[in-house]
Amino acid sequence: MDMTEKMKQLTMESYNCYNIPSDSYSSQNLKRGLRNADGTGVLAGVTRVSEVHGYVMSEDEKCPIEGKLTYRGYDIYDLTKNPGIDHRFGFEEITYLLMFGKLPTDDELREFCTYLAEHRELPEYFVEDMILKAPSPNIMNKMARSVLALYSYDNDPDPTNIENVMRQSLQLVARMPMIAAYGYSAKVHHYDKKSLILHQPKPELSTAENLLRMLSYHKQYTPLDAEVLDTALMLHAEHGGGNNSTFTTRVLSSSGTDTYSAIGSAICSLKGPKHGGANAQVIGMFDDLQATVSDWTNENQVYDYLVKIVRKEAYNKSGLIYGMGHAVYTLSDPRAVLLKEKARKLCEDRGEMDIFNLYDTVERLSPSVFHEITGKNKTICANVDLYSGLVYRLLKIPEEMFTPLFAIARTAGWCAHRMEEVISGGRIIRPAYKNVVKRGMQYLDIADR
Repeated sequence: MDMTEKMKQLTMESYNCYNIPSDSYSSQNLKRGLRNADGTGVLAGVTRVSEVHGYVMSEDEKCPIEGKLTYRGYDIYDLTKNPGIDHRFGFEEITYLLMFGKLPTDDELREFCTYLAEHRELPEYFVEDMILKAPSPNIMNKMARSVLALYSYDNDPDPTNIENVMRQSLQLVARMPMIAAYGYSAKVHHYDKKSLILHQPKPELSTAENLLRMLSYHKQYTPLDAEVLDTALMLHAEHGGGNNSTFTTRVLSSSGTDTYSAIGSAICSLKGPKHGGANAQVIGMFDDLQATVSDWTNENQVYDYLVKIVRKEAYNKSGLIYGMGHAVYTLSDPRAVLLKEKARKLCEDRGEMDIFNLYDTVERLSPSVFHEITGKNKTICANVDLYSGLVYRLLKIPEEMFTPLFAIARTAGWCAHRMEEVISGGRIIRPAYKNVVKRGMQYLDIADR
């Protein structure tokens, strides 16, 4: 047996030394995945950045309520509505709010947008050396590597005083769209054998406008396109300290490491399909539904398909109706409510209301299917992923960019939490693990094993 086969055999034989039975957690009264028995997160800290509110506890019972999301105390409905009324873009305003803790004046916002525009450009030869010469089939991988590489181009990368961390944070917010867009261009050129086209950003345009311009072959987009993408960026900018990638940021920051390492690690966390990749799974599920259901305007046929999903008989056999359910939200996810409105506007504009109606049907039927098949009475609602993938597809954004768009927006939230951890954390985050291996194992001489 050659060494490769031997290593495979040893790997399979070693399975049991890594496998921990589920009852080991319950018998020790441990919080598996830092989750309480009802699925809510273990309270691990306090924050002033944002709040995710989806239920209330009454006499030790979890009571569903309409979901609320606030950034620095401001309701997400107000934050997304008012820029639209004034016919301006809101992502930059929300970034300012998250990073500086207050809403900017008109002059402050204008100065802030100018600062971001001046720092969008990547270091000299960075695109050629770090992106084009080392393309990745996965844009998130390329983004993480590029962020780590920026450490080498920073003249003062390590100090964690607040002025330095703020400078690095804002420069990352400005540069992340460039990194993602150029990473995508490198990918389609190297792996898909298409022409290499790199569009430069324009300083007078918003983040949403520049993204649409850089991702379009002809640099074309409509005002509605930019409005919808700007809303999506606002909704994805922040979501509390407990989500996996933000908690990763705080764990890394608590160790005293540099900004590039902390944010690069957050990107790696978001890359995981259980976290940032769910909107692509939604698209895949709906593509499968349309391919296998003969009449997807028939609610009975859609219901039967969803039953097969939950019974692990359809799509990827995971048993999950992607885009439905959330760890915190119960009756509604405000991000899904707001993005659904934008999806409706896009579908009306493009003559795609049959697609919108299908998504709406799945949203309405899923709770009944879930309750019927699982027997559980958990209240579930649509989450933001149900409509974000649909919106991106209508905007003609390539699927490989779905999760990178999430990362571009969430960089603002990650950096705000890093600032808070650096200033107020004080202690390295270090939870404990209970060892369940039998003690007193007798050491045998190598000749006797």
